[in-house]
Amino acid sequence: MFAQTFRFFDQRPQWNAFQSRVRTAFEPRKPRHRLLRFVLGVVGLGLLALLVFFSVFVGAAMIVAGLTYKLWQRRGKPMAARGSRHGHDVVEGEFRVVDPAKVEHRSNTAR
Repeated sequence: MFAQTFRFFDQRPQWNAFQSRVRTAFEPRKPRHRLLRFVLGVVGLGLLALLVFFSVFVGAAMIVAGLTYKLWQRRGKPMAARGSRHGHDVVEGEFRVVDPAKVEHRSNTAR
């Protein structure tokens, strides 16, 4: 394939100038001046910090809104009793004692 195959060269100089401007618009370059390069770097870091700061507050607002919604949905419903009369580590319920022979028999047949 020839090197000139995909080159769009026109004899009109205004068309070539337009293509050059479009091409350079999508190829940003760093400025050569040291102070301007430093200022643009600081502006970029400031913009990055602002976006991170904004996203943290948006995330916190979403968490607060979710918790508020959950609490609002539970309003008026009874909560579980905090402290029972037996203490915090006792589970109240009805229990049944199982014959040890039946438990042993079932564990042998499950294998």
